[in-house]
Amino acid sequence: MAGAIIENMSTKKLVIVGVILVLFQVFSFMVGGLIAPSPTTAVPYLATKCVDSVHHNEKSTKWFTPWGPNQCHKIRDFEEATVKKIEANNIVFAVHIPGPKIEMSPWFQFMLVVLQFEIAFKMYNQIDDGAVVTIDVGLAYRDDTFSDWTELAHSVEQRKLSCNFTAVKTFENEGRYYDCNLLPFMELGSVAHKYYLINIRLPVSERKKTNVGIGEIKDIRLVSIHQNGGFTKVWFAMKTFLTPSIFIIMVWYWRRITMMTRPPVLLEKVIFALGISMTFINIPVEWFSIGFNWTWMLLFGDIRQGIFYAMLLSFWIIFCGEHLMDHTERNNFSVYWKQVGPIAFGSFCLFIFDMCERGVQLKNPFFSIWASDVGTELAMAFIVVAGICACLYFLFLCFMVFQVFRNISGKRSSLPAMTKARRLHYEGLIFRFKFLMLVTLACAAVGSMFPFIISFVNEGHWHWGEHTVQVNSAFFTGMYGMWNLYVFTLMFLYAPSHKRYGDEQCGGGQGSNSGEDLQLTTTVTHVDGLTEIYKMTGKEAQE
Repeated sequence: MAGAIIENMSTKKLVIVGVILVLFQVFSFMVGGLIAPSPTTAVPYLATKCVDSVHHNEKSTKWFTPWGPNQCHKIRDFEEATVKKIEANNIVFAVHIPGPKIEMSPWFQFMLVVLQFEIAFKMYNQIDDGAVVTIDVGLAYRDDTFSDWTELAHSVEQRKLSCNFTAVKTFENEGRYYDCNLLPFMELGSVAHKYYLINIRLPVSERKKTNVGIGEIKDIRLVSIHQNGGFTKVWFAMKTFLTPSIFIIMVWYWRRITMMTRPPVLLEKVIFALGISMTFINIPVEWFSIGFNWTWMLLFGDIRQGIFYAMLLSFWIIFCGEHLMDHTERNNFSVYWKQVGPIAFGSFCLFIFDMCERGVQLKNPFFSIWASDVGTELAMAFIVVAGICACLYFLFLCFMVFQVFRNISGKRSSLPAMTKARRLHYEGLIFRFKFLMLVTLACAAVGSMFPFIISFVNEGHWHWGEHTVQVNSAFFTGMYGMWNLYVFTLMFLYAPSHKRYGDEQCGGGQGSNSGEDLQLTTTVTHVDGLTEIYKMTGKEAQE
């Protein structure tokens, strides 16, 4: 019986393959660290105060541009507005993205904007507890500096203030600023136009209690965050290179399985499904976002990642379960419904959560689930539960790996009764299997810790001699390369081998032992896996 490549390939060739994979892994980190720039760029903006001459009861269709041709009539501060008797409802905060002599590009992929109010302390105009700011905001675009602005979105949103005054609230400290948290403001799933204009109004109504008790707002600051074009090009290049690599090995893997006389077993099917999910996430459809205004690309990317990670988590459970060597009848997907079911349910919940955020933003880019108390509590609950589930899953995976190793160690007592050549063969199989399990566990640990590693990396780059290493970019490209190499390795090592162990060990004059050797040569990917090996070895020990 022909086993898998992991069983029949010589140690020398396996070492060569391992070294090549490690070199590719190092290269994937170096691509992000030394070639790509940082993944994102944050650009701060200070809103310009423009004056709208239209009465606040009338609807104004005019767009207010802070600079350039047809720029608005500006005021420096609210004291000037008071002197000129300009009402608060006639003041428009205008922000032009990007700044002068700069253009936005589709290579930026997305644009995330956060907002911060600069509020001065006044004894008789303090911020009330639970104060909410009502924002009348419009977004427009154009592709040259002379065309009229075209409205992209308009909405009236509310944001809850979270400000802290560190000094003592006395008349002497009037004029000092509150320390206010950043607020979610806007997210665009594509950057298809060269210029964007944001107009913000803060309508005041004593009767409706609109924007009352929010303190004395002096300025509005925005921070625009977008993906770097250089990083996008490196990312697209990696996807373009890896897509055919995984697709070719996947086709080769399944062709070898279909050539077998037996039907595919569960583990082989799951590995193939994992290859499909990896190919799905690799397909560089992002190239089309350069020429088309596909605002749904962020949501589509989240869905692809969700499918891959759900498949990966399910694979690890089945991979360990198929090698537990207990008395449970396996090689059936229904055996794992208690473990795979929660993974599917959790993935579906995350999909619903993502649809509630980015799905709504397809129509209203100013929407944020973090804007309301209920949304914030729901989002935090999702994050906490997801973190707890990830820790529990990893602990459960470690427990399953421990069980597998314990069962293997318990059954190794049969090996000393075998012939030396046969004993060395099976000891080699056990070592290779254990090593692959440890690699799987290491990948799971790195994958679980990856978001926390990124969040705790304060420095965006390190200096290595004369070179600058972009740490965040290296992590992104390195993790992406690691999953591709992991899936590639699984499909390569667990593909059926044309090489027969019995043929190597026995010559023509030892035909009587050849059949026995072939019978004993059972790969870990077969229906009974290592259990069959140990049954055989136990039988031989009794004989």
